[in-house]
Amino acid sequence: MSTKPFRAPNMASFFDNVRASRLRAMFRRGELGLVALAVIIGIAAGLLVWLIGAMSTALHVLVFGVERLSSSALSGWVVFIGPMAGGAVLGLIIFILSKTRKKPMIDPIEANALHGGRISLTDSILVCLQNIVSNGFGASVGLEAGYTQIASGVASKLGTKLKLRRGDMRILVGCGAAGAIAAAFNAPLTGAFYAIELIIGTYTIVTLAPLIVSALVATIVIGFIGGHGLTIDLFDASRVTAPDYVPAIILGIICAAIGIVLMQAVSFIEETARKSAIPTWLRPTLGGAVVGALALISPQVLSSGHGALHLNIDADLPIYMLAGLFLLKAAASAISIGSNFRGGLFFASLFMGALLGKIFAIIVPFIGYGQTAPIVYAVIGMSAFAAAIIGGPLTMTFLALELTGDFQISVLVLAAVVTTSLVVRTTFGYSFATWRFHLRGESIRSAHDIGWIRDLTVGRMMRADIRKANVSMGLSDFKEKFPLGSTQRVIMTDDDGRYAGMVLVPEIYADPMDRDPETINLGTYLHYKNDILLPTMNARQAAAAFDAAESEALVVVNDKIENRPVGLLTESHTLRRYSEELEQRRREASGEL
Repeated sequence: MSTKPFRAPNMASFFDNVRASRLRAMFRRGELGLVALAVIIGIAAGLLVWLIGAMSTALHVLVFGVERLSSSALSGWVVFIGPMAGGAVLGLIIFILSKTRKKPMIDPIEANALHGGRISLTDSILVCLQNIVSNGFGASVGLEAGYTQIASGVASKLGTKLKLRRGDMRILVGCGAAGAIAAAFNAPLTGAFYAIELIIGTYTIVTLAPLIVSALVATIVIGFIGGHGLTIDLFDASRVTAPDYVPAIILGIICAAIGIVLMQAVSFIEETARKSAIPTWLRPTLGGAVVGALALISPQVLSSGHGALHLNIDADLPIYMLAGLFLLKAAASAISIGSNFRGGLFFASLFMGALLGKIFAIIVPFIGYGQTAPIVYAVIGMSAFAAAIIGGPLTMTFLALELTGDFQISVLVLAAVVTTSLVVRTTFGYSFATWRFHLRGESIRSAHDIGWIRDLTVGRMMRADIRKANVSMGLSDFKEKFPLGSTQRVIMTDDDGRYAGMVLVPEIYADPMDRDPETINLGTYLHYKNDILLPTMNARQAAAAFDAAESEALVVVNDKIENRPVGLLTESHTLRRYSEELEQRRREASGEL
C-alpha cells in the first residue's frame, strides 16, 4: 500500500486557469475583443508618452537649465559638454549591454514584418531608456522612436500573455504605435495611419477600429494629464488655386532628392564608424562632441527640434540663415544616428522639411509662382521631407491636416507627399527604417508580414523518414531491398555518407537489362546529383528550386559542406502548405478568424 499522503487538488489554481482561459477566449473571439484591448493599450501609450517626455525634459533642465532646448539662447561650454556627456553615459550602457545581451533589439516594423508582432518588453525598455538619454543630453534625435518602441512592446507583451493569434498580435503592435504617435502630436488620425502604413503595412476594415480607438484614447489621456501637441496657425495663408499644385509638386521632388542624400549620409557615417578602430561604446562620446561643436554655432540643432520649429515657422529669415540652419541640423542628425545615439528622425525631418519649405518660398517667385504664403510652403516641405525619410504619405497628409486644420492646404500637401513617395520608391526604394534593414542584409521594404514565409521552412515541411542506400550496392541487392512498389525514390549516398544522387525505383524495374545485372552500376541511374534543398530555405525558395531542377521531389541535406541527406520534400506538399498559409493570412486580414 502506498504511504504517500493525500493531497487535495489546488482548486484556487484550477479556477484561476479557467478564468484565464475564458479571458483569452473572450479577446480571441472577434473584433470587439481587439477594440477592448486597444482601449487598454491607448491608455498605456498616453501615459508612457507623457512619462518619457517628462523624463527627457527633466534631463534638459538638469543638464542645460532649460526646458525648450532647441529654442533657448544657450551658449558656453554646457552646449558643447552636454551631448558629449550624454554620449559617455550612452557608451557605458552600450558597453554593459554588449556583455549581457547578444541578440539584436528589434523595433515594431521588424517585429511585424518578421516575427509576427513579438517584441521583447525588456528590450523595448532598454531602447526607450537609451532614447531618453540621447534626447535628454541634446543629441539631435527625436523621442518618437522611444514612444513607439515602448508602447508597442507593452502591446506585444499583453498579446503574448493572452496567447493571441499572429494577425491579432500584429494589430496590437500597431495599436501601440498608433497611440504613441497620436499622443505625441495630439493627432489621432496621424497615429492611426502611421500604424497602417508603417507598422502593419496594409489597410483592412478589421484593423481600422482598434487603431482608431487606441489613437483616440491615447490623445484623450495625454490631454487630461497636461500634454499638448504641435499646432500651426495659417491666418495669412492664401486660398489654393490650380497653379499652386505645380510648385508643391516641385517641392516634393526636391524633398525626395535631399531626403535620399540624408539617408545615405547617415549610412555612410555608420559604415565609416564600423570600419574604423573606434570601439562601439566610444562612438557616442565622439559623436556627441561633434554635435556639441555644431551647437556652439546654433543651439537649434540640439534635441529633436520642437522649440526650433516653433521659433522658425513664422520667422522672416534670409535664405542663407535658413540654408545654414538646415545644413547644421542635417549634419547633427546624421552624426547623432551614425554614432550610435538612439532615436529617430521623425521630428527632425519635420523641422528640416519646414526649413526647406521656407527656402523654397524665397526662390519660388523667380520661377513664376509667388501667391502662396511662405508658411504654407513650410507645411508642405515639412510633410514632404518627412514622407521621404519616414515614409507614409497619408500619415504626413493627415499630420498637416491635424496641425493646421486647413483642408485646402492638406490637398496641396497630399500632392507633394505622393510625388515625394513616388520619387523615393522608384529611385531609392526605401524609407529610413527599411534602408537600415537593407544594409543589415534584410529584404524588408515595409512592415507587411513576410515572417510567415520565412517560418515556413524546408526543415518544417520535409519528411525525415527517407529510404537510403549506398551507391556501391549491387543491383540484385538493391532490388531485394527495394521491391517494386515499396517506394518511389531512394536517396543514394557515398561510402562517407554524402549525398550522391536520387534513384527512381520504377525506372530500374522498367529497364530491360540485356546485360549481366552484376556488372550494372547504380551510379548510371542517379538523378539530381547537384539539386538539393537546405533545411533553412523557405517555401518560396524551395518552389524555385523545384522549377529549376524540373523535379517532383528533392533531397534535403544538412548543409552544403557535409552534404548529408536528412529528409525529402515533394513539390506538391510544398505548394499545398504554401497555399494553406496564404489562405490563413487572407482569412486573418478579412476578419474570418
